[in-house]
Order: sequence, then structure tokens, then C-alpha cells
Amino acid sequence: MPELVYPPVIAFAKTMFRVLDLRITVEGAHHVPRAGGAVLASNHVSYLDFIFCGFGAHESRRLVRFMAKQSVFSHRVSGPLMRGMRHIPVDRAAGAGSYAAAVDALRRGEVVGVFPEATISQSFVVKELKSGATRMAREAAVPVLPVALWGTQRLWTKGRPRTLTRRHTPITILVGEPMEPAAWPDATTMTVALKERLSALVDRAQREYPEPPTGPEDRWWLPAHLGGTAPTPEEAAAAEQH
Repeated sequence: MPELVYPPVIAFAKTMFRVLDLRITVEGAHHVPRAGGAVLASNHVSYLDFIFCGFGAHESRRLVRFMAKQSVFSHRVSGPLMRGMRHIPVDRAAGAGSYAAAVDALRRGEVVGVFPEATISQSFVVKELKSGATRMAREAAVPVLPVALWGTQRLWTKGRPRTLTRRHTPITILVGEPMEPAAWPDATTMTVALKERLSALVDRAQREYPEPPTGPEDRWWLPAHLGGTAPTPEEAAAAEQH
């Protein structure tokens, strides 16, 4: 089937990057295979992360099929776009169908994007990971690539007003080395290793980020352990329980 929706959406996104003069740094894009299936497993700090995670595969000319919650597909505006780009709906009440669809896509040689934390991390620190990303990679016999995103939360994140017209924002995209499933005895141990690698990449992206907060009011987007006013992982987890 021809790609009628995805290329124009990418062209629009790249135009917006230029209009807003986003200072995007991509490193490790060569790790994304130019052919064959792969899982991109990204941290999650912004509602826009799928755009920037997908941009990490642009150099390899791959279109990433993201797993996204069913409600995005039900929306009258985003729904037709999501279906047109062949993303994969996730029904949390019946996850087996979306998991099978993702494995099938991987076996067909697609690149599937996953946010294994499941929800946005309000502490901006990598949360515990669900094992779905590693399980599907093992079942389809394809590599998992950790992807660290940073700076995207300054445009739009949970609990903060959108600033989609914010200009000159640095955005960091780090694509880690492929993790071959055969190197781990099971999905659980591979998930632990994925969290370690993803956390290390995110930590590096945070520490090397080229722009500090402009003042005390602007420290909200930094994690607490780096002197920011974001909640600690414990505080964020407690808030999610309510």
C-alpha cells in the first residue's frame, strides 16, 4: 500500500521545526536499521515525543509505527491521521490484540515505536518499564533500540500549559546501540538492561543539554536530582495513585 498520509505529515513537522527554529540534535541515527524490523523504545516526557522519536529514524528513511492508546484513534482529528500513518492502537482493556498487531508488523519488517514507561514521567526520570517492548522483540527476533528524548517537555508535557509556539528550543534525540534479544535469557532480564541503557542515555542528554533554566521559575523542566523543581520519582509515583 502506498504511503499517502505519513510523508505529508513529516513534511509539515519539518516545516514547523524550521519555523520555530528548534535546535534539534540527533545522535546515533545510524543505529536504526535501513531494512528489517526493529523496536524503538523511548523515554516519555512530552505529548510530542512520538514526533521526535520518529525523527530519529529519518536518516535511515524508516517510517515508525507507534503504539498509542485507543483514545487517540477515536479522536475525530487525530484518528484518521493515526490510521493513515498505520500506527497501532492499544486497548488497555484488551492488550493482546495490539501486542499481536505489533509483533506482526515487526515480522513484516516494520519499525515499531514504543514508550515502555506507558505514561509520561512527571519526574523526568525513567520510570519502571513494562516488558512489552522486549517481549515483542524476542517474539519477532528483532533488535530493541533505546531512544532518549530531552527538551520536548518544554513544549508540552503533563500538568503544564502547552507552549507549541516556543522558539529556539534545544531538542536532544539520542539513539542507542541495538540490543539483540538473543543476548538475554528472557524478556525480564532484557527489560532490566533496557532500563539501565535508557536511563544512562537520558541522564547524558540531561547533563549535556545546551541551555540552562532562565531563572527559578524556569526550573520546572529539570529533574529534582539536577536541581530542578520537578517532583522526585517517589513524589510523582504518589501523585499518580490519586
